[in-house]
Amino acid sequence: MSKLPLTGSQTVGPFFSFGLLRTDAVRHVLTQPETSGERVRIEGRVLDGDGAPVPDALIEIWQANAHGRYNHPADQGPAALEPTFTGFGRCGTEDDGSYWFETIKPGGVPFKDGQMQAPHINVTVFARGLLNHAMTRLYFADEAGNSNDPILLCVPEERRATLIATRNASASGETAVYHFDIILQGKGETAFFNL
Repeated sequence: MSKLPLTGSQTVGPFFSFGLLRTDAVRHVLTQPETSGERVRIEGRVLDGDGAPVPDALIEIWQANAHGRYNHPADQGPAALEPTFTGFGRCGTEDDGSYWFETIKPGGVPFKDGQMQAPHINVTVFARGLLNHAMTRLYFADEAGNSNDPILLCVPEERRATLIATRNASASGETAVYHFDIILQGKGETAFFNL
């Protein structure tokens, strides 16, 4: 019996811009004029293991409002719900791997046993070569609650910095700018959660 040549490997995608980034599905800006809370801009790049940009990734974010409540039926907490803020955003990366969102800094949300989670944004990454999406969190460098956040404390100390968005001190205007790169593998790889 003769040996057949092996089939070369193929990555999944890129297809996100066709199916998931229709004009009506892109949601860079999560706020409306009446949305309460501190306005923030999240910007960064998605990079591969060699530090090269990933130009066709899709980033989704999900977060609580400024009062610490998610716009979801499962969140029945006492914090105020804002009908003008869904807490969901979706953005494709550009040729240089960049992405951005304009949103508000979320409030802290309850955890179990009366603990509070530090303000954070849940981040999901879809990219070619990933058979399953990758999930992580973005925390804000200037939040004192980071030191007691029950989820952040589960991450090995040497990896926690990969989840911290740094504030751009040189940015001017009413909107604070935070930088958050997502590194898919290799040196400085973002800590991802197995959910």
